[in-house]
Amino acid sequence: MTDEGTAAAAATGTLGYEQARDELIEVVRRLEAGGTTLEESLALWERGEELAKVCRHWLEGARARLDAALARPQDGGGEV
Repeated sequence: MTDEGTAAAAATGTLGYEQARDELIEVVRRLEAGGTTLEESLALWERGEELAKVCRHWLEGARARLDAALARPQDGGGEV
């Protein structure tokens, strides 16, 4: 992996979901468009995998928060 790729991998920990998703969309677009060298394609693929992990992490966290909220008993849910 290049120094740029290493820096990018380290930066994924600070990306929000929307940022990671948008960059992943751009990576996929570039891969689908073609016209890149094998090395460039591999670097894009690796970056896409990193971004997908970031998105998955955010989504799993959101799911855990929803599950925790749904598991809590309702506070005065309208019973009089």
